[in-house]
This record gives sequence, structure tokens and C-alpha cells, in this order.
Amino acid sequence: MSSSFISAAQLMQEMADGTIKQVNPFTGTEVWTVPGRAHRPLGIHHPDPQPLRNEDHGRWCSFCESRYLETPPEKSRLVREGDTWQRHDGVPADRLHDSVAEFRRIPNLFEIVSYDYWDKNYGYRMPAELQRRMDDYLATTIGRDHVFRIIQARMKAAGLDASDWASLTEDERREHAAGFFGGGHDVIVARRHFADGAFDDTGLASSGTLTPEEHYQYTQFTIRGMQDLYRNNRYVRYVATFQNWLKPAGASFDHLHKQLVAIDERGMSNELEIERLRANPNLFNDAAVNYAGYHNLVIAENDEAVAFAGFGHRYPTLEVYSKSSAATPWEASDAEVRSMSDLLHACHSATGADVPSNEEWYHRPVDSLEPAPWRIMLKWRVSNLAGFEGGTKIYLNTLSPTTVRDRVVPKLYELRDQGKIAPMRIATEARCEPNSLRYIDQLRWY
Repeated sequence: MSSSFISAAQLMQEMADGTIKQVNPFTGTEVWTVPGRAHRPLGIHHPDPQPLRNEDHGRWCSFCESRYLETPPEKSRLVREGDTWQRHDGVPADRLHDSVAEFRRIPNLFEIVSYDYWDKNYGYRMPAELQRRMDDYLATTIGRDHVFRIIQARMKAAGLDASDWASLTEDERREHAAGFFGGGHDVIVARRHFADGAFDDTGLASSGTLTPEEHYQYTQFTIRGMQDLYRNNRYVRYVATFQNWLKPAGASFDHLHKQLVAIDERGMSNELEIERLRANPNLFNDAAVNYAGYHNLVIAENDEAVAFAGFGHRYPTLEVYSKSSAATPWEASDAEVRSMSDLLHACHSATGADVPSNEEWYHRPVDSLEPAPWRIMLKWRVSNLAGFEGGTKIYLNTLSPTTVRDRVVPKLYELRDQGKIAPMRIATEARCEPNSLRYIDQLRWY
């Protein structure tokens, strides 16, 4: 169903028995919420929590601060000294433990889109700056040993053995290392595995347990990573940015991290949105933020962003939209980024660290002229798709948008009173001004 022909009345319809039918205005996805399926706890059950041992501090998993050499060579790190945050790029292997990184950007050991993909399909060669860093890193004994040990671990995971490694020439080994320095799949890793003060293994450090300032730095550091991936490979058409929290949501480690994946397509979701935006450039106001305001789904707002309970999603979803006229996150001002970060952080805090979730970022593709806002979806992975969805393409979402709102809003008031989230206007305090998203101003640039 084309969204240009979906009326406002069709976006959400409540049937006489309480069933709520929803249609996503951008993808056409049809979702039903059936009465009686929402009254259950959302978080993961922990039947046997284990106490944390002091001797394991900083060594809980390969992402932890005492195990830097178990991950590929980092591209960048963010270090805090008092109230000052500094970015350090390309730290040499022998200097990795000279500082403690609050956030690190490292290559993904198992890339979705590999360096070899860009090489074989496009003739891609990493920029000279990255080549120099690779040469310098491999020129030291500790750096060379680090990289080659990681390559061997990846080969072992692929079913190869020591003889396969031994058969490689030095040049072939260096070719295997290229993806760690010029690849396009990065991971943004936070320092903490467990929250400060945690006493057992249920106290994981999540986005919501960060302070608002820490979350802002995490967000800004992620944005700079996205920008670097675009800058370093001219064949990239889109950088997919997402966060899988907890194993039921697809995380390999229950350690806070985001992923950045450079791809050579816009992706089907963007293509569908572009088609609909050509019919109605104001669609994100008309069918998202305005609609949410008119139906009392807005959960929080500040001067530069707005958050609401989403509709037409397969999973319960909180949507955060930037009001900025900027086309991409790195073009947004610091104040605009902080506003997005504050609302996203509040959504995570209200959701809770024990709820599996996917955080999905969306921005205007760099080769598209259709205006689109920067926005982030926080999807609660609290149900599984089954045969009904597969056979009908009608998806059952156990929580209606109003139920999501009613779960989140009281928690936001509580968190604000405790000073755990940034100041913001919550629920009925929000102004809900029509057409508050200024992305449409992008049309005036051309």
C-alpha cells in the first residue's frame, strides 16, 4: 500500500473489540495489537544472579578495558580527564594502556561488508593516511604480533588451521590486515561492562545507565565515526548505524556497543521513503511528529528534538526525531546533537537495562536530494515473529503505542525528579507545535 494514499485515519484504527490496527506511513507495514497480550514483564528474567568478583574487574569480555589486545587495532578512542574529553586517533599498540578509553572505535572482526568486497568490486584502495598508519603499526613488534594474532583467530573461526597461516607470504598476511585499517565496519565500544556499584551480573552498563554527558559523548563519537567512513571511501552510499543490546536483540557480547557499516546501496527502507517523499516532502511532519502530537503519543520534547511512541512497527518502538534542518548528523550543531542524545538517553533509561533492544539510526543518504530528518528508533525486542506473520505479512505487536507511552512517561517523570536524565518537557508539557521538523528547509538549498 503506497503511503501517499494512506489517510490519517488509516494509520491507527481501534476496532470495537480493542484490537488496534496500524500501518507504517513510510514502509506500508501492517501491524496489529491484540487485547490481552501486553500484560507481562518485558525484561529478561535472571533466576540465578552471580556475584561479581574483584579479580575479574576489567576482564569480563573481549571488549573490556584490560583486554584491548584481544580486539583488532583501534581506529580512535575518547579519553576523559576531569571534565575534558579528548579524541586520540590511531593509538600505537605499545601505548594502548597509557590511558583508559571511555569509548573506542575498533574494526569489527567479522565484517558484514569486507575490505575485500570494496577491493574486488570497486578497486578501492585505502587513503594514504590510513596506509601510513597500517605501515607504522606493523613496523613495531607488538603491533605486528597483535595484528597477526587477531588474523589467526579469525582464520581459526573460519575453520582454517595453523598450516594455512604458515603457508601465507608476508605480503599475503599484510593483505589480510588491510581491513583492520581501511575497512568499513566499525564498532563503538563503551568502557564499562557493569554499571558503577553493580554487585552481581544483572547490573550491566547500558545506554540508560550512562550520565547524560557520557551519552552525549558516545553519540558525538559515533557521529564522527560515521563521517570518517564516508570520508575514507568514495564508493560508500550509506552508513548503517545501529546498536544491538543484549543477546536476544542480536548482540554478540552483553557489553554496550554500536556498529557502523558502510554499504554501497541506500537500502530498501531509504528507497521506499524517498519514493514517498517525492509525493509528499512534508511526510515526516504529516505522518510522524504531527500525527503523534494529535494523538497524544509524544512522550518528551526539548528545543531541538522530539520523542514519541511509534506506530506501525513490528516491535514496540520509541522514535526520536531531530528538529534540525541539517541533512546528516555530522552537519547538526552541538546543541542539536545534545538534544537528540538527551531524549534518546531518557528513552533508554525509561526502558531499562534488562529489556533487549535495537537502536536504529536513519539519515538522508548522501546521494539523495529528497529532504529527510535525522531520526533514531529504539525497538524493544520483546516478542518473536512466528507463522502468522510469515503467512500474512501482518505483524503482531504485543504493546500498542498508547501502552508504550503509558509505560514510559511515569518513568521519565521519576528519572527527571532524580536528576538522572537531562531537563526536558515530558508528555503534556510538550508544545507539540505542528511542522516542528525543519528538515524541509533542505529544499531551499538547491
